[in-house]
Amino acid sequence: MLKFVIVSTASWAFVGTAVAADLPHPQPVVQAAPVGKWPGKSPIGKSPVGKYPIGKAPAPAPLVTKG
Repeated sequence: MLKFVIVSTASWAFVGTAVAADLPHPQPVVQAAPVGKWPGKSPIGKSPVGKYPIGKAPAPAPLVTKG
């Protein structure tokens, strides 16, 4: 009898979770983008991608001698 109670309780818990997942949720309101405006704050082509020497050895320091 105890096994039947445990199995039925677990089954009802899974069914309740599945039903709750299928309920509709309110979606955020989509705002139309202004025409002719880039969505970011920086203009196109100003991102720092590829402008840093990642993975390259630093340039050697200049040789300065006193003489």
